Amino acid sequence: MKDLAKLLINAKLTRAVIATAAVGVILLAAASSTARIESAAPAQLGDQALLQTELATPNPKLGTKPIRTFVCLSSWYGADFDGQLTADGEIYDMYGQTAAHPTLPLGSVVRVMNLRTRRSAIVRINDRGPYVPGRDLDVSYQVARELGFARRGTARVRVELLKVPPSKATHPAN
Repeated sequence: MKDLAKLLINAKLTRAVIATAAVGVILLAAASSTARIESAAPAQLGDQALLQTELATPNPKLGTKPIRTFVCLSSWYGADFDGQLTADGEIYDMYGQTAAHPTLPLGSVVRVMNLRTRRSAIVRINDRGPYVPGRDLDVSYQVARELGFARRGTARVRVELLKVPPSKATHPAN
């Protein structure tokens, strides 16, 4: 009976040691893979190093304090402009998270909330417009769908200016 008890204790101890070793190996593998990602060197293109910056995607649920807030009438634009150049020189994508505003600096990031549906989206200002009296914001078709006014065409929205790009005057080019 004593031999059986010793055998059971040894088996439990062996299982515990194996489980601990397995957990250690898994944690070590996870730590080393994370370290490789964080310490990755910049990609090379010929003689120039390319900086690998991660694009930040703002979370609309976070309570970021806006720089400025205003309410306006928004419309959307889509297929008629899809593929054409925007005011900042990029190609308009009606499924992108972008908008047009007459005066906000190009590259600004804003949170747009439909006051009727209470849905919101984070968008980047990359174009000028709208050119219809009484409207101050034109969002992409995709954003209008997310906010719930694509069928209706227009909506009263609250616009929160979250980020303004740095001025070229304050940061001269090298």
